[in-house]
Amino acid sequence: MLTKYNIVERKLTQTDDEKAQVYVFTNPSVEEQRTLVTDFEIDEHTLASTMDPDELPRLEFEPEHIVMIYKRPKNYSGKDQLEFKVASVGMFLFEDKLVVVLAEDIPLFVGKRFQTVSSIKNVFLKLIYNAISHYIEHLRIIHLISEEIEDKLNESMDNTYLLNLFSLVKSLVYYAEAITANGFVFEKMRNLSARIGFDDNDDEMLDDIIVENLQCKTQADIYSNILAQMLDARASIVNNNLNLLIKKLNIITISLMMPTLIASVYGMNVALPMEHHPDAFWVLMGLGLISVWLVMLYWRHKNW
Repeated sequence: MLTKYNIVERKLTQTDDEKAQVYVFTNPSVEEQRTLVTDFEIDEHTLASTMDPDELPRLEFEPEHIVMIYKRPKNYSGKDQLEFKVASVGMFLFEDKLVVVLAEDIPLFVGKRFQTVSSIKNVFLKLIYNAISHYIEHLRIIHLISEEIEDKLNESMDNTYLLNLFSLVKSLVYYAEAITANGFVFEKMRNLSARIGFDDNDDEMLDDIIVENLQCKTQADIYSNILAQMLDARASIVNNNLNLLIKKLNIITISLMMPTLIASVYGMNVALPMEHHPDAFWVLMGLGLISVWLVMLYWRHKNW
């Protein structure tokens, strides 16, 4: 799907004109991909990379345009079962236009940043800035969900909650890697800002992007470490509870050994003491109970 925009009175306005300043291709069809390759002279392999979720972010310079591939969070829905994923976005910056290619429909030009735009390069940078803000929003959501799961784990050790924590840890690993990879590309952009054609205002925004991305990376690492430590703590608690259970079972087993031994001896088909005594049964029962009591008393004395 192709959507076109022009900058009119410092605002992005959707247009149906044949020529536009901003082109957004969402999950482009075969015909649209052919248009990108032939009309915009975009390399076919590079175009495929923009829709590959496993593609690494990068910045490349072509004769007629600049290629920028970066990672941004995918739209989250309840079907994802607490798995937050990332997607690749490709931007092709020409002298007079900007082409954006993405694999899924994501609201791009939203928020206060796009209330006013000054140039194509300004749109280019604000799209990157919005991606970082999207990461920060998702990280806050992950943090809130993890705190809610932690409260539930304090009441119940249901495996469902532990699996939810595993999903959040996995998501944070993906986010941290994507944010770090984006950061390398942003630093490269800063070093080559003159070659890209950024002015002072663009450089100032790029500096803000780098700082914001670093804060985002730090936040992702902190949340990831907290969740990892929480899982380790839960694993230790489970092991400790298992040890306590085994300890109690051992006490019961040892306590029943003496009564079992007495019953086994008197179950043999040989002559035994008190076999004709009228109270032999109660004497044996008493000995068994006394042996159990002595074992329990010894166990408590040792504080085991």
